[in-house]
Amino acid sequence: AVTLPLAAHQSRLLAKLENLQPEIKTLAERLRYEVSVRGKQLGWSEKVARFHFKKNLRRIITELYIRDNCHPFKATLLVWVQIPMWVCVSLALRNCSVGAAGSEVQEQFSVGGALWFTDLTAPDSTWILPVSLGLVNLLIVEV
Repeated sequence: AVTLPLAAHQSRLLAKLENLQPEIKTLAERLRYEVSVRGKQLGWSEKVARFHFKKNLRRIITELYIRDNCHPFKATLLVWVQIPMWVCVSLALRNCSVGAAGSEVQEQFSVGGALWFTDLTAPDSTWILPVSLGLVNLLIVEV
């Protein structure tokens, strides 16, 4: 419910970034020419010309990112949401499963199942839950 919309958003951003590459390449070639002409007029060294080229190219790329609202850092949002979710879910499951024998939590899990898994403390012998979880994660990645 949380990661699927973020994965779709990330895919849109990556597509926008990919579509910007030809425009960035064209602008970089034009900028390289302009900087070399300007450098020859002002007598810049190769190091100074390279510095001005990189500085102006960064500015142009930043303006393109702002224009298309597709900064590359936004594409990492999915990772920054998934990692804390994974840690919290892992810790919660570990805390639930490591409860002391005979504790209230252990008793609730041993009788709290449904369908074919009536005892939540026992492993799933049919492998339905692990396989379905893997397929859902694969679906999220592929979509």
